[in-house]
Amino acid sequence: MGIHLNETRRPANILRKYLFSTLIVIAGVILGVFSKVLDENSSNLLPYFLEVLDIRNVLSRMGIWIFLAVLIVVHSKSPFKSAINVFCFFVGMVSSYYLYTIMIAGFFPESYMMTWVLMTIISPFLAFVCWYAKGEGIIAICISSLIFMLFSRQAFGVGVWYFYIKYNLELFLWVAAIFVLYQSPKQIIKVVTLGLTLSFLTAGINIFWGML
Repeated sequence: MGIHLNETRRPANILRKYLFSTLIVIAGVILGVFSKVLDENSSNLLPYFLEVLDIRNVLSRMGIWIFLAVLIVVHSKSPFKSAINVFCFFVGMVSSYYLYTIMIAGFFPESYMMTWVLMTIISPFLAFVCWYAKGEGIIAICISSLIFMLFSRQAFGVGVWYFYIKYNLELFLWVAAIFVLYQSPKQIIKVVTLGLTLSFLTAGINIFWGML
């Protein structure tokens, strides 16, 4: 099994692993606190550029967090390292967000918090699999297509008789995901086509557990 996965994408040597993981934890903590601070302030009290970009609502949705996780995965040196790095990121982000919520904001959103805790627990397993998206062959195509489907679900509303853009910034993330997953024209055409098809087929299924 390991030999077959290595034919999909071969792990590189792990360099500066502890520094990279530490920086990822710090980034997660900063983004968690930043996201909660935005939640605690009315949009009209935020700096104008943050209000125009609607950063507050973007950070409350899954798209941006999936995108950041994918960036971490594709820049990790091995599938095991990608699992560790993504787990560190979500631990930093989720713990700082809810510590701020409980200790400073003064309330305890148990059900919502447990959903994110569950997401953090399963994140290393998903990251391990997603690392092979930047590999070669049909396995890499399928994994990339599933990732692209998630961005498509976030960016577009799709039904039998309608199609619309949900959020402009998530449309930007959708386009950015194409560049992140790109390896060749033939490969990305397959990924986009299959990803959009899966997005249409799963349009009636809530795959984000109410985390939007």
